[in-house]
Amino acid sequence: MVFSSLTFLFVFLPITAALYFLPSVLLRPQHTGRASSKVFSCRLMTYKNAVLLIMSLFFYAWGEPVNVVLMLLSIIFNFCIGADMQRKSGKPNVKKLLFALSLLFNLGTLGFFKYSGFIVNNINLIPGMNIRFIAPGLPVGISFYTFQVLSYVIDVYREKVSPQENILDFGLYISMFPQLIAGPIVQYSTIEKQLRERRETGEGAMQGIWLFTLGLAKKALLANSAGAVYTSLTGQGFSLSALSAWTAVLFYTFQIYFDFSGYSDMARGLGKIFGFDFPENFSHPYIADSITDFWRRWHISLSSWFRDYVYIPLGGSRCSPARNIFNLFAVWFLTGLWHGASWSFVLWGLYYLLLLVLEKHIFSAVRKKLPVALRRALTFVLVMLGWVLFSCESLSGAGRMFASMFGANGLTDSTALYTVMSNAAILVIMGIFSTPLFSYELHTKRKSTRAVMLLLSTALFVLSVICIISDSYNPFLYFRF
Repeated sequence: MVFSSLTFLFVFLPITAALYFLPSVLLRPQHTGRASSKVFSCRLMTYKNAVLLIMSLFFYAWGEPVNVVLMLLSIIFNFCIGADMQRKSGKPNVKKLLFALSLLFNLGTLGFFKYSGFIVNNINLIPGMNIRFIAPGLPVGISFYTFQVLSYVIDVYREKVSPQENILDFGLYISMFPQLIAGPIVQYSTIEKQLRERRETGEGAMQGIWLFTLGLAKKALLANSAGAVYTSLTGQGFSLSALSAWTAVLFYTFQIYFDFSGYSDMARGLGKIFGFDFPENFSHPYIADSITDFWRRWHISLSSWFRDYVYIPLGGSRCSPARNIFNLFAVWFLTGLWHGASWSFVLWGLYYLLLLVLEKHIFSAVRKKLPVALRRALTFVLVMLGWVLFSCESLSGAGRMFASMFGANGLTDSTALYTVMSNAAILVIMGIFSTPLFSYELHTKRKSTRAVMLLLSTALFVLSVICIISDSYNPFLYFRF
């Protein structure tokens, strides 16, 4: 089930909201004493968390019922490991063993479902090897919820957080439907208190509705339009003129941004409606003036995860240049591999490794002397080139696209000119909405602002639903990760 489906918008979400909020409206504590009110609030929060957990598991099981068993197993195992690590805190060797078991289970599960086929296929390239293996289906969102689990067990092992004592609350943290499928990746330390102490407010709900409808519009109105152009240009293969190839990559560049940032906005909006405050996942990445700046703005939760659990533990930047390059290699090799079991994803990660090494250790002084506008333009072009590796399913396909972009099949053609001219308006709109020229974080303290927000939300929702009904092209790119 995806957020931009009619089933989610008109069936799942209304039922979930009704089950979640109705007791708060209909029930009141029988006594006015502080103790009675506290007991009532505690029981009500338990009920709300139970509703969200059940509905989240149903949401996940909607398309792949079998995989919910794997998620439940992960919840139970890691809950028990966290509790055991605390009980064995006075026995360091036992605690280390439990931690190693948790890493083996979580990374082993992710590795089996996501990378086993890739590994076997590469082994079979060795002369004389012919291993017969049917790769398992990839559970949707396993990369995201596995990283959330890992943040929990690592922080419990470090004693940065206390283990969760309520398996219902822990299960909700792992399976919460707003950010279950495609993030943002919420570290346990960020959300620990919110699992029990959050408050739903009218202002928060209004902001949540605004963020959700804005994200839905990004997805339905912009990402789908950009994706349709990219698909039409590349549908006949990658033997394109240079103008067609660059146009296709430009539209894919906007598609993946509005697709993923739209999902993140919807996730944050849903979180606010139910009283959660999820971290921002995008901050206008296409205005970045360096590759380092780009990764501070793009998929912020993933960058933060690798920074906190891989880069800094390895030594970060407080080390020799050679060691820093190794640390960057580890992060970007794993980042590429995290996105998919394909050499094109690995090469995409190593491409950013190369850019960051050049930026930090070779061209740092030169880059700072360039005008900001030129640095931004250069960064945007480098990011576009990276999306070629990301969008193509094979290295050979990426090679053909690169060849097309640099004139192997001619500089232009009538299709490219027609595509650019007929889609000029949507290109301008996407360009504007990918910059801070349009700020959508509206405040809701004034009644006039709330009225405008409600009116805009309604209009965006209606337009998005019309597009969803009329257009069969409605993929979410990050679901495959």
